[in-house]
Amino acid sequence: MASIITNLRAVHARIAAAARAAGRDPASVNLLAVSKTWPASHVRAAFEVGQRAFGENYVQEGIEKVAALAGPGLEWHFIGPVQSNKTRLVADAFDWVHSIDRLKTAERLSAQRDARRPPLQVCLQVNVSGEASKSGIAPDETAALARAVAALPRLRLRGLMCIPEPDGDRDLLRRRFALLRQLRERLASEGLALDTLSMGMSHDLETAIAEGATIVRVGTAIFGERQKAGSAASTAES
Repeated sequence: MASIITNLRAVHARIAAAARAAGRDPASVNLLAVSKTWPASHVRAAFEVGQRAFGENYVQEGIEKVAALAGPGLEWHFIGPVQSNKTRLVADAFDWVHSIDRLKTAERLSAQRDARRPPLQVCLQVNVSGEASKSGIAPDETAALARAVAALPRLRLRGLMCIPEPDGDRDLLRRRFALLRQLRERLASEGLALDTLSMGMSHDLETAIAEGATIVRVGTAIFGERQKAGSAASTAES
């Protein structure tokens, strides 16, 4: 697992350099190591050198890793689409959900979260590029959903997430990230105390950090090219 250790150091160096270039404290950007399709042994190797937050896209795979690595210190984030028949599993197993784009989903997660556990930390997924194939709520519908989710008892609304279209146009990508930042600022001005922007992946984390990302979702740059475990129209990391 030496490559994982080396890769983690390289990613942290990239985050620190990008934060300093943007005039930000590197500590203001958190790394979410996306471990989907990789075995629990890879998660354990990253954990042993200090990585604490891990992201999963597939419910069954994720809960198997949560069970295999049960213990203090790990923080589990669900970043894939939340199917209505899987909300109980997600509410039971994960600490965060980044991909809420419907009130019905949020209501089910809230109702199914064990009241003895801390509230489930959640982000709204916003479709900043307007792609029909992408999950996410439209930007102009975000405020209404945010207010409704913030009122649910077993959830804590933390912020917004996006997955811009893969495009080599860095200026366009930066505008997509800027839109998410501006949405959060607008919601904050309306009284919603949101502290999280989940945006940026292996190939574009620098651009995301320049626009205010507080969580970057990195898989490939840590674990390598991911193993096949199904396909999806969009992915929450790379």
